[in-house]
Amino acid sequence: MSYMYHGRQVRQSTGTSDKKLAEAVLGKIRANIIEGRFFDTLEEKQRTFDEMMEKYLKEVSVRKGPKGPSRDRTALSHLLPSFEKLTLAEISPKLISAYKVKRREEGAAPSTVNKELAVIRHAFNMAIKEWEWCRDNPVRRVSMEKVDNSRVRYLADEEFERVLRECPDWLRPIVMVARYTGMRRENIVTLRWDQVNLFRKVVVLDRTKNGDRLGIPLCEKVLEVFKTQNRVRRLGSPYVFPVTDGSHVLGDAVGMAFNRTCRRIGILDFRFHDLRHTFASMLVQRGVDLYRVQRLLGHRDARMTQRYAHLSPENLREAVAVLDADCDKVSTVSSQSQELKQGENTTSH
Repeated sequence: MSYMYHGRQVRQSTGTSDKKLAEAVLGKIRANIIEGRFFDTLEEKQRTFDEMMEKYLKEVSVRKGPKGPSRDRTALSHLLPSFEKLTLAEISPKLISAYKVKRREEGAAPSTVNKELAVIRHAFNMAIKEWEWCRDNPVRRVSMEKVDNSRVRYLADEEFERVLRECPDWLRPIVMVARYTGMRRENIVTLRWDQVNLFRKVVVLDRTKNGDRLGIPLCEKVLEVFKTQNRVRRLGSPYVFPVTDGSHVLGDAVGMAFNRTCRRIGILDFRFHDLRHTFASMLVQRGVDLYRVQRLLGHRDARMTQRYAHLSPENLREAVAVLDADCDKVSTVSSQSQELKQGENTTSH
């Protein structure tokens, strides 16, 4: 059967080889179109998953951070084999749960699976709210994988100095900025001079991973790094850490060089991102409260910062110390009562 809907021709099977029944099906569809009820079921039965994701990449992914589109394409490379030719109406919570099991069996980490599900959940939300392609988001009824984000790996001062000495000359200032600002790798390698204010001693990030604008104060060690970089600044390049053609150094190149350096001196299980943990851990251990650490890291959710709470037992000890003060008061009152009672007994004798 063939019919017009909102200015476009739709061709689809009636699902029967009986001509009279086919005519009845077409007649019912036309009646629903006239009554305005047909849209509720048409789009989600016509639109396919790959069609939705293609539109998502073109219209939504491009508005994300620098690595947003590439991350979405990576997630899509795993999603398409399972959902590519299905219509939106055919994608159910049952199929999505089966996809989770499949990815677990393939060895994907829980956080990776969650990121993939987050992509299609967002795509379905766009399809519902803005594109009006469907009415339901099946991902909402599927539980996410449990992820352990409690890992905190950091370097002591002497370990960090060892790493710094072994770093190639071009990598050393990048590592210093990461250690003493807590900035993410992508924010550092793409940092521009118009984001650095040496007079006010602050770096302003236009957009963090969370999409927020963030100002980060600079300590003297980082300030010296930026002053040195400024003295050898490459003309025509806006970047603080440029390469020979004027573009910024690549994050993957930084990560690989840093990993090689750590392995060479026997420091294992330590990634470039762990310099961010080192920054936060050292602040907490030196008595900085978690709220200010949260602001410096740009965490929206305080639970992300709570992972560092165990590094500051002294703050907790101060809280418990008030109990000792209460005990001292009770002991003092008790001693005074005993002395008073003894004085009364002496007088009566």
